[in-house]
Amino acid sequence: MKGLTVRWSLVDVPAEVSAALPGYVADGSHARFEGMAGLAYKTWRMRSGEWFEGSYVFASDEERAAFQETFTAGAADAPISKLTGAGPILIEACDVVAIAEGAAGFASTPDAMG
Repeated sequence: MKGLTVRWSLVDVPAEVSAALPGYVADGSHARFEGMAGLAYKTWRMRSGEWFEGSYVFASDEERAAFQETFTAGAADAPISKLTGAGPILIEACDVVAIAEGAAGFASTPDAMG
């Protein structure tokens, strides 16, 4: 499996931006990636006032590379870039060694995450 991490800085970004990010994910970003061909899963992670990131896992290197190329070309116009006022500070490909699902299970929708 092939991973990709895209991270934006939230340092010096108004607090209301961090507060708006979960709504952005719930109201549109999640639906965009649900069922996406070639994508095994995506997670959205945030440390308010520090960073916001999307972590992607693709089925193949070709699918990751194609997504990364398209995303990188438009990164400055990505919705998070517009919200934060700057493009990503990191776009990094990696290999995913393994994924384990714990006994608590997996919730795929933002509202189920609590």
